[in-house]
Parts: sequence; C-alpha cells; structure tokens
Amino acid sequence: MFVDDRSDVAAALASVAESTVGVDVERADADRYFRRAALVQVGTAQRCLLLDAVAFEQLEELDDFLDDGRVAVLHAVENDLEPLARMGVVPSSMADTAIAAALLGLPIGLSGLLAEVLEVQLTADKEAFQRADWEARPLSDGMADYAAGDVFHLPELWHELADRLAQAGRTSWYEQELAFTVTRAGQDSRDWTRVKGAGRLDPAAKARLRALWEERERLARAHDIAPNRLVHDDVLRDLAEHPVDTTDELVRRSQRRRGLLRQHADDLLAALDRGREAPPEARENGGRRWTPEDKAAYDALRKARAGVATDLGIDAGVLCSSRPLWRSVAGRPEDPLTLCALADLRPWQTELLHEVLWEAYTDAMTPAVADEPGPDPDAVPTV
Repeated sequence: MFVDDRSDVAAALASVAESTVGVDVERADADRYFRRAALVQVGTAQRCLLLDAVAFEQLEELDDFLDDGRVAVLHAVENDLEPLARMGVVPSSMADTAIAAALLGLPIGLSGLLAEVLEVQLTADKEAFQRADWEARPLSDGMADYAAGDVFHLPELWHELADRLAQAGRTSWYEQELAFTVTRAGQDSRDWTRVKGAGRLDPAAKARLRALWEERERLARAHDIAPNRLVHDDVLRDLAEHPVDTTDELVRRSQRRRGLLRQHADDLLAALDRGREAPPEARENGGRRWTPEDKAAYDALRKARAGVATDLGIDAGVLCSSRPLWRSVAGRPEDPLTLCALADLRPWQTELLHEVLWEAYTDAMTPAVADEPGPDPDAVPTV
C-alpha cells in the first residue's frame, strides 16, 4: 500500500497488527550532505506500507506506532537511523538482522541471508534499484516490489536469528553490538584523518589538509552538498601536498564538477592560507617511531584474533577490527585488561580475547626482532 496522503497514515499503520515489523528506508541523498529518506517501508509478510517520505517532512504517526510496544526490525540500522530521526522517528525497540548474522557467521547481505536462513530468493536487481531515483513519482511496480521485499521477510528472519543466537549462547554479544552500533550511529565520525593517504603527508601538509577538510565540511553542511561532490578527497590531498595560489590553479586540480568548485574557490583558497600558517600537525603516535617490536606485536595480535575468529566461525573483523589493535600496541599495555581497554573492546570481546591477545603481545615484544628494519613512522598499519 503506497501512502502519500497525510490523512491516511494513521489508518494505514493501524492496519498492521503484528508486534514485530520490518522497517527500511530508501534514500535519495547521494549528492547531499545530510541523509534523507525518500521512502519508508513498514511491514510484515501480511501487509507492507510504502510511506512517501517525499510528501511527508515528519512522520510522528510512525514514531507513535513503533513506540507502542513494537519491535522494529531493520537490516544494518546504522544506515537508516539518521534519515528516520530527521523525520521524527526514533524506534524505542529495535533488532538488527545484519548484526545478528555477522555474529552467527552468516552472510551479512540481506539477499544472501534470506536465501540461507529462510530459503527465500529475492528476484529484484538490487544493484539497479540501489541506483534508482527514489524521489521520482509515481514509483514503478518494480521499485515498489523491491522496496516491499526489503521488509516483507524481516520479522520472520529476525525470529529465526534470535533463536540461533540463543542456541549459540551469543545473545549477549548481539545486545552489546546493537547498543554499540546505535550509539556510534548517533555520533559524527567524520574526520580529516580519514582522507586516504593523509597518514603519508608530512606534518605541514597535514595542517593544510586539515584546514581544507574543515572548510569543505563547513561548505558542504551549509549547502547540503556531499563533501566529495564539492571537492573529492583526492583533490584535497593533492592541494595539501602541492598548494596553489589562484582560482584557476585550484580548479584545474579537479577533473570534474569544476563549476561547483569555482563557486567556492575563494573560501578554499582562504582555508589553504590558514593551513599554511597553522602549526604542523603532530606525527602519528606522538612522533614515536614504530619499532620492529611494535610491528611484530601488531601482526601477532591480528594473527591471534584471526585464530579465535576461525574457531568461532565468524569473520575476524566482526570479532575485532584491526585498527583498535594498533591502538593497543601504541599504548604499551602492562596487562591483558589494559590491552583490551586500549582497543575499546566490548565485554564479550574482552572475555574471548584478553588471554590470547596478551600472550601474543608479550611473545612478540622481545629483542629477537630488534635488527629488523623499522616501519614508516607515519604509516598506519593495514586495517
């Protein structure tokens, strides 16, 4: 049921009687800074509503509906919480089938997960519909079927995954990961150090990159433009490494969207000047060189983590991603729990990993590797 009349929303939601419902969002914000919903799907195997987010700026009726003791089942909640929140929808009780699948060693993609767990085959061309214009109206039959397919099976899928988590003794793992994911989704994780290649720049170039990145963020927010559409990361890094002085030089650095870049050239050149005058950025890890022991310890931690993950039948990155292990080595821990705390591991991860990681760390931090060549002091280990 496609709903684009505000007066029909409450009655349409009332027609969905189940206490566990699938929820999904189709977005049309690829060129925008802020995530926005174009369509919100709510449903079960019996009934699916397609709520027209183009017609509705707010959906407080959906917020009330989900707050009435219902469980909203989403797949990869981090993708949908922001656009829902912008419409005033904050589910009080959620489940995430992607997190559950990861902790069970199952496919994380919805199509593969449905095929393995429920033997359901989604026939829509996912890649094509992901590129579709979800703000276009009317929706084609194919788009409507695809959108409904993303929520139709979610309640049944969640019930099956919840049973499997309980049987495997992993329900508490799931609850911790869900809470962590929801909290992280509400935080602004954008940072200039995430620009690819930033770690290889010298301290002065890093200062210029930071100034350029912060100005691009300001402009992107103010004009609701996707940052990489305004100025691609690669262009920012190039400008930081090889600064320019004129608008024409600036524009020539970009191979696309030069008109848009020219509009904001003065602001970016001013930012580049601020970066030139700013103090150099500190080197990674406070300027301390990565010793051969550090590199050996980092590699040993990754190997030990991979062994535990293999035994559990889950991906090593699900058990613990690599970057936190790098922080553990940089912190020079004195005991197993400190090592885990430096990596910000959740309790379930700490319980599984503290002994094996500590053994790997202490074995690696020996003089035996002292004569090996040291790593680049600014290189971030592979993540």
